[in-house]
Amino acid sequence: MDWLPLLSTLTGAAIGIIATLIADHSRQKHEDAKDTLRLRLDTYTQYTTTVKVLGETLRALAAQEHPSPDHRAHALHEAFRTSDIATASERLWLTAPEPVIHASNTVFHCLRNIRDSYINGTPVSSPEDHTHWQTRATAAAHMRTLMRKDLGISPLTEHHTT
Repeated sequence: MDWLPLLSTLTGAAIGIIATLIADHSRQKHEDAKDTLRLRLDTYTQYTTTVKVLGETLRALAAQEHPSPDHRAHALHEAFRTSDIATASERLWLTAPEPVIHASNTVFHCLRNIRDSYINGTPVSSPEDHTHWQTRATAAAHMRTLMRKDLGISPLTEHHTT
């Protein structure tokens, strides 16, 4: 019996199976990478949106008249607590690389400083308030730059301030 045709057929089949497995593995890695980027984009969008909305809410609450300083403090604390910033932050801590986590934490602390400043009576649009907001804007711009880099998106030529 001539074994050469049988061995050739088996070798060809083995090569075909291995090539298919390699292609499937490569496709799966590509899909996993796309899913990871989508997850990070969703996480970054949730965090930056929460930061923006919380900032606007804090400023609006600080500008309102309150029956007492305690009422003002309670409203500002409650806005911070119910803003979902903790959830957005935790998602970010689980999915983002360390530089993005550090930058987002800086933005979080800027917002907390703004809240505490308003609780302590800093008027909206005062020089001190302006300094707090400028610090937050700089930190947020740095955070977004790192997020864009992580997502493989080119840097902005103009900075969007919020």
